[in-house]
Amino acid sequence: MKIATWNVNGIRARQEQLREWIATERPDVVCLQELKASPAQLPPELCELEGYWCYWHGERAYSGVGLHISKTAFPSQPEFRHPPFDFENRAVMAQLGRLTVASVYVPNGGKDFHAKMRFLEDMQRLAAGYLAEGKSLVICGDLNVARTEMDVHPKERKPNAIGQLPEERALLEQVIGQGGLVDVGRSLDPDNDMLFTWWAPWRNLRQRNIGWRLDYVLASEELAKCAISCPSFREIGTSDHAPVVATFDVKPQEV
Repeated sequence: MKIATWNVNGIRARQEQLREWIATERPDVVCLQELKASPAQLPPELCELEGYWCYWHGERAYSGVGLHISKTAFPSQPEFRHPPFDFENRAVMAQLGRLTVASVYVPNGGKDFHAKMRFLEDMQRLAAGYLAEGKSLVICGDLNVARTEMDVHPKERKPNAIGQLPEERALLEQVIGQGGLVDVGRSLDPDNDMLFTWWAPWRNLRQRNIGWRLDYVLASEELAKCAISCPSFREIGTSDHAPVVATFDVKPQEV
């Protein structure tokens, strides 16, 4: 089973890249962020991706998330819903048998840092609730926090930069720890200090791989035990973020 996440930084500018990537990668679950478009602004062939149950949650020019489920992997139409803390079209969830998958776009925090912290606090409560009830959960998306110093290139480390602040990192650790979740990418590649998913769009930072790791697949422990790969595809697309694809050695009907 493949679960993929990608901040496309404008779906209309990246729609052909998205279609080509999906056709090549064929994820069972596709989580998208920063759509910057309403469903009405999307062409019909994109709005109804062939072979997927599609859910678009966005408005013109700002934010937005998508969640798309393979009809082959999950033949029954899933139930899509929004957690109570969703605002600015930043979160959508789908129930897939015993597994819940969430596509999440955490606020950057530059304009309203307190809103970002509240969002992370609510994510922590959501994840802890799933753990308490013994339910399986995967949170995918642009969480806009570099988890540790290792997740930022040395040339980009700034102690007062939003996205690297201790209080943000502490809250992300609570989401993971109190939710019984595993950071799949890091768990499979614990010593890679060049594992980044976002690069500022100047000075060829992407080509030089001088970036931050902001995009995650966080999975409940039992599912995470089945993970076999979770790379960041720096060579894919022209967004400032790379797709991240987690592959699990489990069949979709078994999750």
